[in-house]
Amino acid sequence: MADLNFSIKGASENPTKFVAEARSFKIVIDEPQTLGGTNHGANPVEYLLASYAGCLNVMGHLIADELGFKLDKLEIEVNGNLNPDRLFGKSFTERAGFKNIQVMLKPYAEVTPELLKSWIKIVKNRCPINDNLQNLTSIEIEVLKN
Repeated sequence: MADLNFSIKGASENPTKFVAEARSFKIVIDEPQTLGGTNHGANPVEYLLASYAGCLNVMGHLIADELGFKLDKLEIEVNGNLNPDRLFGKSFTERAGFKNIQVMLKPYAEVTPELLKSWIKIVKNRCPINDNLQNLTSIEIEVLKN
């Protein structure tokens, strides 16, 4: 199969609020008021966690089907810790991103523990967001003059 291309585009509405378009969907990204935002949407790191959960959900159901069991429901909780000092330019001793990410999956299915172990191993291996979080991805940033 040929590579698929996914893209978004958007513009800032104020210093903390960015509105993106993905296909026909609008995605509002903003900071909470406690971080100087207008609280009109989840912030970038919350969207990263949500995209990870969404990808695990899709892959979890897909792999369950491939392994021959019905996944009635999948509850997912994702938490991450980061130190905001670099973000705010206060210190550069720690990285800007998450120090760690914890995922709690609660699958509702009639399945053996052994099959669940195989299931999550395959989900982790094939989830694109898991891959991007676990491995370096080449990023090119181009700045265009207005």
